[in-house]
Amino acid sequence: MSAAPRLLSPLSRQFAACLARLDPQAGPAVLQAAWLASEAVADGDVCVDLVAWAGQRCWNDALSPGVVFPELDEWENALRASCLTGAPGEFAPLILDGRHRLYLARYWHYESLLATDLLARAAAPSADLDEERLHRDLDQLFASNAGEGPDWQKRAAATAVRQRLCVISGGPGTGKTTTVVRLQAALQMHYRGSLVIRLAAPTGKAAARMQEAVRGAKGRLAIPPEILAVIPEQAGTLHRLLGARPDSSRFRHGRDNRLPLDVLVVDEASMIDLALMAKLVEALPPHARLILLGDKDQLSSVEAGAVFGDICAGGEGGLAASIALLHKSYRFDAVGGIGKLARAVRDGEADGALELLAQDGSPDFKWIVPTGSDDLRQLLLEGYREYGGALRERAAPEMLFDHFGRFRALCAHREGPSGVTGLNTLLEDALRREGIIPPRETWYYGRPVMVTRNDYNLMLFNGDVGIVAERDGERRVFFQGADGQLRDFAPGWLPQHETVFAMTVHKSQGSEFEHVLLALPDESSPALNRALVYTAITRAKRRIILRAGRDILARAIATQAERVSGLTERLRG
Repeated sequence: MSAAPRLLSPLSRQFAACLARLDPQAGPAVLQAAWLASEAVADGDVCVDLVAWAGQRCWNDALSPGVVFPELDEWENALRASCLTGAPGEFAPLILDGRHRLYLARYWHYESLLATDLLARAAAPSADLDEERLHRDLDQLFASNAGEGPDWQKRAAATAVRQRLCVISGGPGTGKTTTVVRLQAALQMHYRGSLVIRLAAPTGKAAARMQEAVRGAKGRLAIPPEILAVIPEQAGTLHRLLGARPDSSRFRHGRDNRLPLDVLVVDEASMIDLALMAKLVEALPPHARLILLGDKDQLSSVEAGAVFGDICAGGEGGLAASIALLHKSYRFDAVGGIGKLARAVRDGEADGALELLAQDGSPDFKWIVPTGSDDLRQLLLEGYREYGGALRERAAPEMLFDHFGRFRALCAHREGPSGVTGLNTLLEDALRREGIIPPRETWYYGRPVMVTRNDYNLMLFNGDVGIVAERDGERRVFFQGADGQLRDFAPGWLPQHETVFAMTVHKSQGSEFEHVLLALPDESSPALNRALVYTAITRAKRRIILRAGRDILARAIATQAERVSGLTERLRG
């Protein structure tokens, strides 16, 4: 959260008012700090750095005109004098640590719990390992990787077998799933197929992709059938794994009811927020291995925390032996367009990225400077041209999914002309004018929808994408599982959902498309940063179109998003 003028949310006002009722003696300095702590969590931070705000004038709106925060020493003295503030480990609504960080008590507890559990797991290497046998098994499993340079996949697998915590970070195409399937084989070969292994991901879409990738990678393994048979293919969501309870933030599994497993593999771990990661680690049996897969350079979770990135950064300390980085991309070669562009963005090389984009004739990417809604409408129609043809032909649901999954429009924001709502409306209007979808019909044939709230009764989860088609003359919404099987529901049964010709970059994590359009807004905003652009580019397997003004794009690539937390520092000891 940046120290800049802004409006104060109603939630933060109510939180401060609640604290004022708990302690009528609390002065403005304490209540202002409470505002900040509440706003920090809403903005994705775990805590607030008081140094960044001390002495600043903020929230210059009609309800709190010209608020000026105290100087640091005065502010911290006022906080320590209040019964609303405690030191780390004490019981109070606010926690002030020795590094000028102020937490809501719940988030201090999550961070402390997670750091303690991760360090304990990293400090307890697996026992009873036969190193000679491990080397022999890994040589067999990774024989196809033999060549010049280090075998990063093999090193990562060795880390996962030796350690009870293994964090594997790699960009697109670096073979994270291939590595995980082979390391599972190594574990089962070493322990004679006796391990209970579970696969999970933060969203239903990510779990489905993981399941599909694992099934494909298993098919390429030349190992004994009895070992192949005990490598799982089924993946589920973390909420389902932990046993989510309706209308409760607590799960069925926790410290007093551990998960019945020996190894847990979690894909797309960069999407996991602090609260969920803390609860997940707490639910693991002490002997279990935890293997986290992700890309530390991608966007962080929607909720508070940048946990995966913080853990990778903490590898310089107590977690050093548990961190494995994959450097070689098998999808994008060293000179390929998308890979080269993604690396330039990842490294913050704005000039280099713009120079690449300015090259004409590349089959991998295209840069378009906005000229108005007409060019955006044309880009959307062109991207969904095959899908529009499938709608005209009233194609079967399986064909609709195939065509729809080849292209996606991605946005930085939900609202605005170049936001999700604006692009969905723009394309629907264009499809109606072309006669592809009928006017004034909500559940038209071919409408794509994304579920935005979990429904455990229907087994539909946040991020699941469905398409409206027909069965026996009745309009239904079809969803495709990882095994390709379709389930269909009456439209009125669906949980909360939205049209999804366009989606936010955040929502696209865990997905891949043949072609991607990234439409950035015409004005800069706090949401535009390097991780957002990098994540969007790496959703594309073949071609990426960036529609953005030069200054907006350059500023986004140059901006490194940082979330305030103390996790990395704790992990470094």
